[in-house]
Amino acid sequence: MRTTGTLIRVGLAAGRSTPGDRLRWWGLFAAALAVAFVTLATVATTATYHGRETRADARGPVISDSKHGALLYREGADSVGNRPVSVIFLHPLTSRAPLPAGVSRWPEPGEVLLSPELLRTGQSEGIRTRYGSFAGTILTDGLVTPSERMAYVRVAEAPPKDDDRWLHVAAFGAGGGATGEMADQKPVTSPLQGLWSLAGLPALALTVVAARVGSRSRDRRSSLLQALGGTWRHRMIVNIGEAALPAAWGTLAAFIPYAVASLWDIRLGPTGYILDHRDAAAAWPTAAGATVVSLLAVLGIVVGTHRVHRDGRSTRPASFSSRVPAWRLSACGVGVALVLTSQYAPHRAQLAVFTCGTVVMWAFLSSVVALVTRHLGSWLADNGKRKGHAGRLIGGRWTHAHPGVIVRLALAMVIGIGIVAQMQVWTSRLGVQSQAAVATHQRIKDTVIQLTTGAMTEEQTDRFRSSLPAGSLLLTRSFHDPGPPKEPWVTIEGACRDLRALHVACPGDTKTAPVTSAQVQEMRRWYGKVNFEVVPHITVKPDSTQSLLVVASEPGHLAAVKEAAYTLPNPSVQVQTLGGNWLGSSKAPLANWIQLFGVIGILFILLAGAVSAAAEFVRIRHALAPLSVLTGRRRVFRSVSSWHLTVPLLIATVLTGAVTAWHSVFFIALVQEGSVSWTVLAAGVTTCAVVSLVVGSLAARAAAREADQWRPAAD
Repeated sequence: MRTTGTLIRVGLAAGRSTPGDRLRWWGLFAAALAVAFVTLATVATTATYHGRETRADARGPVISDSKHGALLYREGADSVGNRPVSVIFLHPLTSRAPLPAGVSRWPEPGEVLLSPELLRTGQSEGIRTRYGSFAGTILTDGLVTPSERMAYVRVAEAPPKDDDRWLHVAAFGAGGGATGEMADQKPVTSPLQGLWSLAGLPALALTVVAARVGSRSRDRRSSLLQALGGTWRHRMIVNIGEAALPAAWGTLAAFIPYAVASLWDIRLGPTGYILDHRDAAAAWPTAAGATVVSLLAVLGIVVGTHRVHRDGRSTRPASFSSRVPAWRLSACGVGVALVLTSQYAPHRAQLAVFTCGTVVMWAFLSSVVALVTRHLGSWLADNGKRKGHAGRLIGGRWTHAHPGVIVRLALAMVIGIGIVAQMQVWTSRLGVQSQAAVATHQRIKDTVIQLTTGAMTEEQTDRFRSSLPAGSLLLTRSFHDPGPPKEPWVTIEGACRDLRALHVACPGDTKTAPVTSAQVQEMRRWYGKVNFEVVPHITVKPDSTQSLLVVASEPGHLAAVKEAAYTLPNPSVQVQTLGGNWLGSSKAPLANWIQLFGVIGILFILLAGAVSAAAEFVRIRHALAPLSVLTGRRRVFRSVSSWHLTVPLLIATVLTGAVTAWHSVFFIALVQEGSVSWTVLAAGVTTCAVVSLVVGSLAARAAAREADQWRPAAD
């Protein structure tokens, strides 16, 4: 125990002895914070999923037959902006009909309860009166998340008895909670996969970089301990003593955002998702255990990156300074193999295999870069020796002898370019239909509105027409599919005056109709072959493929059309603009989550790059300073820095750009959607090239400044 205490004190003292170690102290602090942050985010995600399922089950309807039904229940859908809204229509059959969770009393017929988030985001679209008279808000116990957009509508009149879209419900709270946001919930592995791929990998990279910062004195200390007969356990205790304090403080600092999330609901950036504080608060025991594991993982990385040779011929630590370990190259090969073979995996596992291969490949690609630059360094040293170029000779030998330096510096650029490319490719996966919907919206806005309805008589359609905004046209759309070899077509019917308003000729017109309107052109883009017919009255037949079309006189009437549709006596409609279901693609929220995780990961990797570059400046200024005495010229600093840092980093940038391009194209071929933005990739490569030049320039400048005050010392 006395020896252990002494070794721990040696490590604690070593952690605050030199400027390089102070840099390492803050680097380990940031690394521990990053790893703990991602770990706690994992705990919060898991707890949130559990809380969502519990609350969804509490409000889930128990379906029964008509004899035991206490109320009629029907689910509908709407949207506010591009965000989906879950609309639940209810009609109690008895005065003692059960209430769903979050509802304290039954609203009166024609009244509606809205979730707070729907009320907030839908104010500009008249959400208070869209479904009926506003009667209050849904309590948080009845929402899976505070950000859920949901409405409970008590219909004004009893539904028809023969309408089989209405379900008989006996009670609430016995499971069956696939309503609202739960209708399309992804498994918990989906967000965790994105979190660890885009943010977890950069956090681990930051830890590796921080563990090796200022390693010169630490390597000497490890050599001395081994020479004195110290075992791996003694070296481990010293390394842990040196890293324990910053790692512990960083881990504790990560608890601050988690504590805030446990006390207040937090909106998560671009996603618009509100994290429920009750879920985070309920998972405190798990969070405490997870942070202990996180701290141990950071300390394990510190110990693992300071091994020593076991062959008995050297007391130098195996610190990745003299060679590139073969297992790192093999690991990169395994990652590439997983990416290549992902297309042959079962369909559901393809994306998971591809993601695992991607993470492994990006984590170890910098080692391949180091191997290439190590051989390049040997060639540069030989070339510099033959031609008498001191800077090339020294820079080449340093590059050959210290490939680990290049790995740590290139790691940030390699993973950074990979994250940016993946963010771009994933967010481009909206597909051709979504792109067409965006183009349609840009051309005609929301002037063509589709309404999927039940049967409507002439009287009901006339009533609906009277509640539409002034100047609106009401048409019907029927889909016909005779089967091969004939192609399907769409018939649009309406009064002659309405068709003429769209520049469509009516029977008996002697003049040629002018060019059809932009609205008709967009209908043909979406429907294909379109025939127009004149009918005296608008009706919708039961059990048909008919739907209504409203053509507004000008943009901005979508909210008014929705209010007119949903306030019908028995609303059974779905309202959306032409192509609107693709505007609110289910992949859009996924793109927002990728953006959130990617930005966090980029922040971590930028911090790793900054720490690595700063550590290299500290090392190189001490090593290069004596050269001014030997050469008498300051130009040697710029030459050595260029050949040792700038050239290897430029090679890393080019290699990473090529691998990223191949990886992105392969991913698109795998999922069969999306596109590669060569502009974004070129911007990322250019940025890294500029960073390479800046790193070399700043290193030379740091060495030149150190040379002005360098004095010989017995070190």
